[in-house]
Amino acid sequence: MLRYPAALALTLAVEIPVYAAALRWGWAASWRRAVLCGLGVNLATHPLLWWLLAPWTGREAYPLVLVFAELVVCGAEAVLLAWWLGRRDPLLAVLAVAANAASVLAGFIFASV
Repeated sequence: MLRYPAALALTLAVEIPVYAAALRWGWAASWRRAVLCGLGVNLATHPLLWWLLAPWTGREAYPLVLVFAELVVCGAEAVLLAWWLGRRDPLLAVLAVAANAASVLAGFIFASV
């Protein structure tokens, strides 16, 4: 399992480019705004997610708790993006799922090395 600073750094390294590219090209946000949105949603959700998942690490129920927690995070990130961009677009939820799936996969890969 990764330590928190490494986990946050990995998450930001993976998710900010996903959010930035999608928000720039798909929602016509400026690069600055797109990057700040990617950073903002992660700084809003990652610490709480990490703190809530910590007691479940190594337990049999961890995979189920992880999936549920990530879905909640995706919903929260989509709502934040909609608010910050002033758009009610369900595709923002798809973007949140894609960005979070990429960082979870990167975390599994990094932790297994």
